[in-house]
Amino acid sequence: MINQRLCGLGRRLAACLAVAAAAGGGALADEAADYPQRPVKIVVGYSPGGATDVIARLVATELSSELGQSFIVENKPGAGGNIATENVIRSKPDGYTLLVLTIQNATNMSVYKNIGYDTNKDLQPIAQFMASPSVLVASPKLQIDSLQALIKTAKADPTALSYASTGVGGSPHLAGEMLKSRAGIDMLHVPYKGTAPAMTDVIAGNVSVSFMTTLGVLEQMQSGKMRPLAVAYGSRLAELPNVPTMAEAGLPDFEVTSWNGLAAPAGTPPAIVEKLSAAVNRILQKPAIQERVRGLGGQAVLRNPQEFAAYVQAETDKWAQVVKAANISMD
Repeated sequence: MINQRLCGLGRRLAACLAVAAAAGGGALADEAADYPQRPVKIVVGYSPGGATDVIARLVATELSSELGQSFIVENKPGAGGNIATENVIRSKPDGYTLLVLTIQNATNMSVYKNIGYDTNKDLQPIAQFMASPSVLVASPKLQIDSLQALIKTAKADPTALSYASTGVGGSPHLAGEMLKSRAGIDMLHVPYKGTAPAMTDVIAGNVSVSFMTTLGVLEQMQSGKMRPLAVAYGSRLAELPNVPTMAEAGLPDFEVTSWNGLAAPAGTPPAIVEKLSAAVNRILQKPAIQERVRGLGGQAVLRNPQEFAAYVQAETDKWAQVVKAANISMD
C-alpha cells in the first residue's frame, strides 16, 4: 500500500515537473520572441575610432534596424580589454549587456596569469564579425624581400634583426615569438604603444620587421612604404595578390588573424543567443556591409554560436602554447 502511494506521488511529481519544464521552455521562447524590449548595450574594450569600435558601431546600427530597439556602443578601454570583459561577465545574462569579443580575449587567458575570468566558461560567443589577417612586413630599407631571406639573415647573425609589436602580450608580439620558434631564429622584440609608432619605425628602418594586420595599414603595404613578405593566413589576399602565404613561403600552419565578434555573459538564454546570431549573420551577408568591412581591411565571417565558440577555444589553446614556450607574462 505504501509503495503504491509512493508510486502515485512519484507519477504526480514527474507530471508536475514535466509541466513546469514545458512552461519554462515556453517562457524562454516567449522571452526570445519579445527580445529586445529595451535598449541593448554593446561594450567595447578599446577607445573610440579604432577598427574594433568602428565595426561594433556598424553592427549596432544594423541590429537596431533588424530588431527594432537601440543597440548602444559603450567604450571601456584598459587592461587589454579585461576591464570591459569583466564588466560584461558581471552583468545579468539577459541579452541586454553584450561584449565585442576579440583575439585578446583568447590571448589574455595565458598572458595574464591571475586573470579574473575564463573566456571560454564565462562568456557565450554569439557570432563573429570579421577577421583581418596579419602580414609579415619588412622595412623597405632592409635588403630582405622574402620570408626565406629573412630566415637566412637571422640564422647568419642572430643579432641582425628586430621586430616591432604593439605591446607585450598582443598578437603581433605573439606572432613574432611564433615565427622565432617555428623558423628556429632569434630577433630582438621592440614593443610600442600601438600600431602607429610601430609602423613609423618599421617604415623608417629603425626596426626590421613586424606582423601587422591589414586594418588601417593596407595602404602602406600597397604603396611600398612597408614591404609585405608573407600573409599569415590560409589563402592569399585579394588586396595583395602577389604576396605569398606563410605556407607558400615555407612555414606551413602559420596563421595569425585579428578577429572580433559578439558575445554575452554565460547563462544567457539560448533562444536570445540564436536570435542575435541570426541577425548578425543576416547583416554580414549584405553586400554593402561586406564592402564596409573590406574597407576596414577585414573580411566578414559567418559563424553560428557553436562554431564561434569552437574557434575561440582553438585560438585560446594555440596562443597558450606560444605564450608558454616564450615565457610571456603580464603579471
